[in-house]
Amino acid sequence: MTTAPGRQDTARPQFTVEPGRLDLWLVHSPLGTEAGQLDRSDLDADEQRRADAFVRRDDGLLYTAAHIALRRLLGRYTGTAPRQLRFVRERCADCGGEHGRPALAASSPPLHFSLSHSAGIALVGVAAVPVGVDVERLPRPATVEYCLPALHPWERAELARAHGADRTRLFGRTWTRKEAFLKGIGTGLRRSPAQDYLGGDRAAHPAGWTVLDVPCGPAHVAAAAVRATAPRTVDVRRLSREWLRAPDPLRTDPPADR
Repeated sequence: MTTAPGRQDTARPQFTVEPGRLDLWLVHSPLGTEAGQLDRSDLDADEQRRADAFVRRDDGLLYTAAHIALRRLLGRYTGTAPRQLRFVRERCADCGGEHGRPALAASSPPLHFSLSHSAGIALVGVAAVPVGVDVERLPRPATVEYCLPALHPWERAELARAHGADRTRLFGRTWTRKEAFLKGIGTGLRRSPAQDYLGGDRAAHPAGWTVLDVPCGPAHVAAAAVRATAPRTVDVRRLSREWLRAPDPLRTDPPADR
């Protein structure tokens, strides 16, 4: 059976969410003529407005690609047409307000996800437990110095011993671990970045969480945090740009490079 472009019926889930497993998907922004070929039919009206509101066209294209990928991937995990997915906010872990982690309004099987995008790359994380991901372009030295006072004292001490490019990359790794963890607990930067240590000593990281560095290329740094002991399986895949143009993603395997 086939469906018209932009319409997908509910189908059997084709990806599984398993305890002890973390799935990570890297999405690259469209290039050249690909920019006009993104299939935006899966996005809701609010997402389309947000995509069109970016001042920089490249930022809008990355947002669009990231949210198409998120909907299509979650559709594959839940067997739901991407356009039919509805998102809600969980309660904040600090204040109880309804601005915590994004979540699916209804999900069977239950799953947790996180999305981050920066400077041409997006990262999606999916797990059976709360998860947070973050990807950032490597910062400039001036950015490192500006943000340094916001870090945990132990993190500042580690950075004081690093120099040049090593210092920049160390800061990037520390900051993405921190943002991934804060997204995982559902507070984001409403919680002080100085409150939790996410530096090089993993034994001193917040109890009950595992924070991992994610390979994503020479110009970016990325991390994922899961509320669990170290996952038995961590699968990092690069999602093909071609799949973001496919008219029927529930019935089309998402091309990915390992």
